[in-house]
Amino acid sequence: MQEALILKQTICNDIYWVGALEWSKDHFHGHELSIRHGTSYNSYFINDEKKVLIDVVRDSHLSDLADHISQFCKVEELDILIINHAEPDHASGLPRLLQMNPNIEIYVSRGGKISVTRHFPGAEKNLKVVKTGDEIKIGKRTLRFFEAQMLHWPDTMFTYCPEDKILFSADAFGQHYAAPERFADQIDQKGLWFEAEKYFANILTLYSQQILKKIDEFLKLGWEIAIIAPAHGVCWRQNPTQIVEKYVQWATGEPQKSAVIIFDTIWGGTEKMARAIAEGLEDEGVSYRMFNAGAADLADTMTDLLSCRALVVGCPTRNNKLLPTLALYMEEISGLRFKNKIGMAFGTYGWSGEAVKRLETFMQEAGIEVVIPGYKCQFAPSPEDLAKCREMGRELGQKIKAA
Repeated sequence: MQEALILKQTICNDIYWVGALEWSKDHFHGHELSIRHGTSYNSYFINDEKKVLIDVVRDSHLSDLADHISQFCKVEELDILIINHAEPDHASGLPRLLQMNPNIEIYVSRGGKISVTRHFPGAEKNLKVVKTGDEIKIGKRTLRFFEAQMLHWPDTMFTYCPEDKILFSADAFGQHYAAPERFADQIDQKGLWFEAEKYFANILTLYSQQILKKIDEFLKLGWEIAIIAPAHGVCWRQNPTQIVEKYVQWATGEPQKSAVIIFDTIWGGTEKMARAIAEGLEDEGVSYRMFNAGAADLADTMTDLLSCRALVVGCPTRNNKLLPTLALYMEEISGLRFKNKIGMAFGTYGWSGEAVKRLETFMQEAGIEVVIPGYKCQFAPSPEDLAKCREMGRELGQKIKAA
């Protein structure tokens, strides 16, 4: 039984997954990010002359980590801990780990020294700071380090084992996906790629320029990769750099010829306008996704927005402003700053009508080019209003296809 369990945890010879699976949460980062497939807190054990642990787990799952490590050695026999990223989901178990093994050496990046010290006072005496190109011998293996700032924290670093060609990539290239399987080629591909894209869209999009710079810097090192082992989700072993290529595509902002329509409505008027615009897009043969902000999932919507060309947003005016649901969406879009997007706004109003202008301002602040002037109508849209919306959809569809 134990041999079968060890085999299932094996990443390659003498390197094992010893992390924990999270099945109970439906949101991450507080209540900010929905997770449909659970998640995992990945930790890896290297059984060499020195016993090495790469990343810890969330404190709530430390007992799982300790149980998994115990198949190979006692926790107090660990020689080295590498913290690639000190966010609490990967490191909050550190204080209790130090209680069990107070003398373990902890390797961190220069940014990691700050984040570990701030999150876990008392760990400073164990820290050893490394930078890109530094390496340590752990027996028959070598571990090299690469500072990967802003993928997605300033403290992030990668750890690379040249003998096994494994890249331990922290949060980069991961997914919120819980599975007993360890590798991407063993699980449902549709769910896998949705979660990988969702992770990038909601967590990494803002840092796209830094990501492109860091990927280029890493590739120039010429470190051959057979396996990418991230801190969440499953590992990549069949064509492992396929996920790196996707990161380049997403970070570049290479759009599909499609649109995302986001709206909310009070008495149905704005929804009618949204549907008329959608009909115009259909007339031009342009694909779209439509989301009611009052019912849709914010993170799922951002995932679709990542790869589309156009954003269409509609909102009634209430209290001279946006509905709270749309304000939330626009704040998120403004913060993520998606690349290569064009936009258009619409909405209904009763007696003031500021919402459309506010939507356009949000889009401009987010770097989205407003290519068609916004349109608003009082109370319920007339047949003429809906005809105008359909024409706007056709015009936008032509601009999408021309891009």
